[in-house]
Amino acid sequence: MASSSNNFHYHYDPNNDSLNQYFQEQFNNQFEAVEEAMPVERKPREYIDRKREEGHERLWNDYFSDNPTYNAHHFRRRFRMNKLLFLRIVNRLSEEVPYFKPKKDATFRNGLSPLQQCTAAIRLLAYGTATDSVDEYIRLAACTARKCLEHFVVGIVDLFGAEYLRRPTQEDLQRLLFYGEQRGFPGMVGSIDCMHWQWKNCPTAWKGMYSRGTDKPTIVLEAVASQDLWIWHAFFGAPGTCNDLNVLDQSPVFNDIIYGRAPEVTYYVNGNEYNLAYYLTDGIYPEWATFVKSIPQPQHPKHRLFAQKQEGARKDVERAFGVLQSRFAMIKNPTLLWSKGKIAYIMRACLILHNMIVEDERD
Repeated sequence: MASSSNNFHYHYDPNNDSLNQYFQEQFNNQFEAVEEAMPVERKPREYIDRKREEGHERLWNDYFSDNPTYNAHHFRRRFRMNKLLFLRIVNRLSEEVPYFKPKKDATFRNGLSPLQQCTAAIRLLAYGTATDSVDEYIRLAACTARKCLEHFVVGIVDLFGAEYLRRPTQEDLQRLLFYGEQRGFPGMVGSIDCMHWQWKNCPTAWKGMYSRGTDKPTIVLEAVASQDLWIWHAFFGAPGTCNDLNVLDQSPVFNDIIYGRAPEVTYYVNGNEYNLAYYLTDGIYPEWATFVKSIPQPQHPKHRLFAQKQEGARKDVERAFGVLQSRFAMIKNPTLLWSKGKIAYIMRACLILHNMIVEDERD
């Protein structure tokens, strides 16, 4: 006879529901795992026949025809540049950037024209509005306008960056020195300063590197500008650049001087010959030979005259910041500044467009 200890007998106890709880928990876990693994059904994109051909026709008749509805003044105010300059940009992008080349869909219907795409991008940069704000006039969806803006800024940086965001050539240097001498500062090549703007969508892990105390994260732009608001040096976006001195420590503005590539400059002050160009700065910058600062609380008439002239000429870079933000409102509208990489392209494209406008008006 077998021993009863070798057999397992389960006796159901209606008052003990631990086994039922165990199976219920296992079932719930399996159900949740299956539910998470199931792909979320996406809502199909709504199709709207926006009649994009009519949008192109309206845009052409309003601004680009032989007898446009709006004159050159209205074009300059709404596009932030002259018509010839804008058309040069559109033609270059449509020839060298595949996204802006004219296309046809599967039904051989013309797609968006380069004029519509570039107009949507420049309007978003100029007004800093939401991406669907150009839908009713340009006739393109919000996501399409966003793609137009992204490809537009990348195309501007790639095609025009080397030409319009360059170090001063010998001709540029002579012009800068002429401006400085006319204003009483021989050897001055511009004024340098920094601008801060808020980065609303800064990742939480990076906020400490881009914050100043309890302030919200900001990105700092260091720039050197001339009298005609041409910005020939721009440095921004580096972590830890919370003030002007932090930016200066990382900035490549003096790389040419350090590595011996700086162009030769010769000028005379009080009969003495000098060979080092300098910048006008405010009081936060260090006491370097290449920085000329104002005199705080001047008492002597000569000191007061110097402080007045220096502080007036130093405002060039602050004027450039103001004009840059007024031309392209997206810079001061943090809700439309996305990731750091896209901010860099947007900022660099705005600087290039600003310099293109400056040089176009100078010529």
